[in-house]
Amino acid sequence: MRAAVTLFRATLAYDGTDFEGWQIQRGRPARTIQGVVEHALSVLAAGAAVRVAAAGRTDTGVHALGQVISFDLAREIGCDALRRALNALLPRDVRALDVREAPPGFHARRAAVSKLYRYELDTGEIQLPTRRRVAGHVATSLDEGHVREAAALFVGRHDFASLASAGGSVRTTVREVMRSEVRFRPGALVYEVEANGFLRKMVRSMVGGLVAAGRGACSVAELAAALERRDRRAWPAPVPGHGLTLVRVLYRGEPESTIHG
Repeated sequence: MRAAVTLFRATLAYDGTDFEGWQIQRGRPARTIQGVVEHALSVLAAGAAVRVAAAGRTDTGVHALGQVISFDLAREIGCDALRRALNALLPRDVRALDVREAPPGFHARRAAVSKLYRYELDTGEIQLPTRRRVAGHVATSLDEGHVREAAALFVGRHDFASLASAGGSVRTTVREVMRSEVRFRPGALVYEVEANGFLRKMVRSMVGGLVAAGRGACSVAELAAALERRDRRAWPAPVPGHGLTLVRVLYRGEPESTIHG
């Protein structure tokens, strides 16, 4: 008798350094998180293909503490046993933190209410080698006041077309940002942004704007005007992906305290 198909939801953490992003790249060999996860699940499904949906399609080098995925699996297995089996098959730079059965119709991306990203940026002439995989770097100090003012521009409902990189396929570039905050410490800053969704390279472009304002390359007023222009050519370049982490994905009816990260 064929095993019943169960819809599962899992929370993943990964070091994105040695991956070319989340998404499988058809037609060319590339190590992706989706690829290694689907391969592990196919082993558990006796060789059958298993397709996985992710809450966020993270870019090359981007990390995760709370990536959420959903998938159907035709195998009778408990959630804890599935988590252990996945971790036994996955490479060491990807871990399943939690596995549970999902309600009918659940989709990791479409059902998400908000996502929280964090970008770590080191400032100053020299970056410690131990930070190079997890933090961006600018070889100068940044004006804290200007950086905070720039971060405040993003809060609310805006058309973020100026921050969207080419190659995305979305119906609208309007997103609502609930939180956009910067914390400073000696020689570094941490930027956290939460929104109901993000465009391709949007967070990295946000940080690019913060850096430009902090260095004095442009004023906060100029950034505000560039945001209104809806023209990618008017916005500063995005920062590298290795400082970015998907921290948490929130779903309706779930308190933040229950979400990983």
